[in-house]
Amino acid sequence: MQIFPAGTRPTARANPDYFTGTVWQDPIISSQSPARLNALTVHFEPGARTAWHTHPLGQTLHVTAGAGRIALRGEAPQTITAGDTVWIPPDVEHWHGAGPDTGMTHIAMQEVHDGSAATWLEHVTDADYAG
Repeated sequence: MQIFPAGTRPTARANPDYFTGTVWQDPIISSQSPARLNALTVHFEPGARTAWHTHPLGQTLHVTAGAGRIALRGEAPQTITAGDTVWIPPDVEHWHGAGPDTGMTHIAMQEVHDGSAATWLEHVTDADYAG
């Protein structure tokens, strides 16, 4: 067993190669093998969002605060708000982030497969974000 006391692991700025705008991440867990769970609390400032990406074993998002957007490739963005839970199936191209005028926080949960939890693609354009 391992306990991670609150406040003992630093908040990190999300990698700008994979995000547009200001995004902060707080670790929840990066499981050791044979477990595969990787989970983060992700805080998006208004207008901030991920790049297009996929997950080899899918992803679950649980929105804890604010309002945001999520879209699958080829579809219009949908609104997500605090309390919503979203399941994205494996290998489905998608993005998610804050609304244009509101911040959004979610817990992102995904499993690692062959050493990777995500495949990152190109940045989401303003046109894709606006829908």
